[in-house]
Amino acid sequence: MSSPRALVIRDGSEKRIPGREVVKGDIIVLQEGDRVPADALILDSLNLKIDESLLTGESFAVKKRNANSGESFSFVTGEDNPFVYSGTMIVHGNGIARVHATGPGTEIGKIGKILGGIEDETTLLQQQTRKVIRTFSVIGLSMCLILTVIYGLVREQWLDGILAGLSLAMAILPEEFAVVLTIFMAIGAWRMSGQNVLTRKPSAIEVLGSVTVLCTDKTGTLTLNKMSIAGLYNHKSFFFVDGKESEPDKEFHTLIEYSILASQQDPFDPMEKAMQEFGEKNLTNGKQLHVDWKLIKEYPLSPLLLAMTHVFEIPGNQNSVIATKGSPEAIIELCRLSDNDKRIIEEKINLMASKGLRVIGVAGSTYNKSELPSDQHDFNFNFLGLMGLEDPLRSGINDDLKLCYSAGVRVVMITGDYPSTAQNIAERMGLKHPELVITGDDMRNMNDLELKERISETNIFARVLPEQKLRIVQALKENGEIIAMTGDGVNDAPAIRAAHVGIAMGNRGTDVAREAASLVLLDDNFSSIISAIRMGRRVYDNLQKAIGYIFSIHIPIAGLTLLPVFFGGWPVILFPLHIAFMELITDPACSLVFEGEKEESNIMNRPPRPRHDSLFGTKKIILGVIQGLFVLVFSFAVYLIAIKLNKSPEETRTLTFATLFFGNLGLILINRSWTKTFFQTLKDKNKALRWVNLGAVTFLIIILYLPPIRKLFLFEILNIRDLVICFLVGVLSVIWFEFFKKYSAKLFYFRTAKDKVKV
Repeated sequence: MSSPRALVIRDGSEKRIPGREVVKGDIIVLQEGDRVPADALILDSLNLKIDESLLTGESFAVKKRNANSGESFSFVTGEDNPFVYSGTMIVHGNGIARVHATGPGTEIGKIGKILGGIEDETTLLQQQTRKVIRTFSVIGLSMCLILTVIYGLVREQWLDGILAGLSLAMAILPEEFAVVLTIFMAIGAWRMSGQNVLTRKPSAIEVLGSVTVLCTDKTGTLTLNKMSIAGLYNHKSFFFVDGKESEPDKEFHTLIEYSILASQQDPFDPMEKAMQEFGEKNLTNGKQLHVDWKLIKEYPLSPLLLAMTHVFEIPGNQNSVIATKGSPEAIIELCRLSDNDKRIIEEKINLMASKGLRVIGVAGSTYNKSELPSDQHDFNFNFLGLMGLEDPLRSGINDDLKLCYSAGVRVVMITGDYPSTAQNIAERMGLKHPELVITGDDMRNMNDLELKERISETNIFARVLPEQKLRIVQALKENGEIIAMTGDGVNDAPAIRAAHVGIAMGNRGTDVAREAASLVLLDDNFSSIISAIRMGRRVYDNLQKAIGYIFSIHIPIAGLTLLPVFFGGWPVILFPLHIAFMELITDPACSLVFEGEKEESNIMNRPPRPRHDSLFGTKKIILGVIQGLFVLVFSFAVYLIAIKLNKSPEETRTLTFATLFFGNLGLILINRSWTKTFFQTLKDKNKALRWVNLGAVTFLIIILYLPPIRKLFLFEILNIRDLVICFLVGVLSVIWFEFFKKYSAKLFYFRTAKDKVKV
């Protein structure tokens, strides 16, 4: 973020050198439009104003003064200090400064050190998955060895015993977990990119569903980080910009005209840019922009008079036009107003300031003498009015905030701006408890315990330094919250990195913020954050459905592999080839089918997922096991009936396998939604489901009715009646879950759409 070249004074002459070659003690020249190459102390300056939003989050450029004799360097934010910082932008004036620190020693460099000391946390899902896979691996291998030995000893057929053991291991080992997690996170990231959210760390998708607090930077995140005219006062009436297409009346045109005349023709200052853009939009008479007038003298801002005056020569006119703008107090002083007029204008200033606006006064005059005075006070100014500027809210913020609250997500504003400005923004956007504010100075006097207590209710943090943002995130984490942190500046990067989910702005965001983030908003739209939370919840919901399905289908496969072994002489049902065939259905089903399911209707009306809610929670596993046991019982019942009817081993195996096949498809269909019935989900399109069902039925027909394949699977041909019976039994094994969902599903999963949450 540093300027690639710097202008320094060495050996009594100015030199342009690479920014990396600036050293402590160098004398640097500060010019409008440049970035400051290092932290430095100002020795001399003229109307120097610097945009420090990169470091502080302050929307407005701040004035700088010369250092006093013996004054040493320190990190101080706000107006009227003699310090400049590496990476900040000079928007007005010029100066000379002595370098105090470079590289890692600068304030921006210190942020880099903080980033380097923050380690990424292993997500709960990663920890749980490792534990489950390790547990099932041990169980599967142990059961494989035990079954092989028992089969070999009881039946004295060791080759078949090995095959039976391998079949059981294949039935128990949840090899789908790795596939499911990889595909869900990869496709989830792809889907989020369609919502203008770039996923840098796929693990963030998992955490989004449990976010309880959204910490957001104000400047550039809630607001546009761009000055705009919000209000006008022309000594008679007000005009406030309300976002509609309304334009100020002609009686305000002189005020707008003179504010532009008192600004630079090609301004760097955000306020002057806003005035120029407003004038170009609302001055219908192009002549009022006066591009043909010649600027003959400029009276710059000074510490004694915070006003800038421009004198113009008009072609064909002996009178010069004088335009001035500055602090309202300075303009009132120049206009020599009466006490009554002063009182009235001060009331209007306070009214505009109460709306969170930065107020600028504008005045004008004419002068008909050839020699101009040396002091602005010698002009006879007429007060033209006041202009209020603001950093406007992003569109749709109010609705986005309501949606956050309906989803149980608390929103916290963290800004380097002043408390009054932050409170005004909070009230306009609908943030809860805008009356409660903690400033950076307050935090400096708090210990960690006090901060943890105060932070549980306070939603506004103002005049906050970078290290304090990090402290806020850490305090919230200690309170048990799951934090998402948004921002765009370098000053946001440590907090972004420390949060569970760091979100950076893609357009306005700095490279440092993007590198520290888990997610990047490609359109810098706060609404995209809500879309990301919604998508995160959808991904996790569908992941739970897939995991539940995996547990449920493995139960009947393992049971049908194991049970015949305990009954001597009964035919083995499943060999490795049969289980491999079932995997051709289960793998795409648990990954692609469930991943493609639509979100539940109550997804943004329920509280965030509990922090320690396990993907492999006891209730979910129990329900999956119960589903699997039903399929196992019905499939094994077909097996027993076939044996009782003296069916051949091949026909018995075929009937049982077909029943398991249809039960498997039934498990997929009934687990698509927890809030909808099977018939309601038929309206929801799912391309993967259509292809999986079509492929599964096609392959079943092939292995049943194509002789070479049927022989390979050790099957017997089934007539239509037997096939229909298997289908009906498979349906009966899963249909009970439809009634369960209607009456008891919330005990195992989530609240219904009628339930609301309170934050």
